[in-house]
Amino acid sequence: MFEKLLDLDKNWFIYLNGLGSQEYDGFWLFITQQINWLPLFLLLAYFTFKKLGTKQSLYLVFFVAVLIATTDQVTNLFKNGFMRLRPCDNLQINTFIRVVQVRHSFSFFSGHAANTMAVATFLFLNLRNRFRYFGFIFLWPLVFAYSRIYLGLHYPSDILAGYLFGFLNGFLFFKLYQSAQQKYFRV
Repeated sequence: MFEKLLDLDKNWFIYLNGLGSQEYDGFWLFITQQINWLPLFLLLAYFTFKKLGTKQSLYLVFFVAVLIATTDQVTNLFKNGFMRLRPCDNLQINTFIRVVQVRHSFSFFSGHAANTMAVATFLFLNLRNRFRYFGFIFLWPLVFAYSRIYLGLHYPSDILAGYLFGFLNGFLFFKLYQSAQQKYFRV
């Protein structure tokens, strides 16, 4: 059963990765770089500071920083525990898939997917009542994580597991933030 799931995952990866073409490689290489999302983060920070004020916004940013650090460290524990090779390092498939970028760390689960979903979940739960259409923030982890499949760095199960962990961690940090907010801000 487990072998069938791994086979399905590999075939799904091969299909999704094969949808790419050389003319779009530059776009997906741009998308996968965290620094290129800085304008979105700055815009989000600007509107958050306007809505919440400096003190609450800085508190929110502190929680986001701790959330990212925690998510990233747990992701690394999983990667080093499972030691699953990335598609670009998998000798069974790396000769016929599109390898646009190479990383030699392990694959399961995707830190990009986990971190972006954790932050999107945390921010959505905290800010959904303050910003209209804030649900669009979930487009960010979708596009960002797909870039990892496109580039040949992650299997779909790496992305889905990262999303699941990120969602759970984002929700947990939301609950922690609510508790701290009630204690310190009396909201």
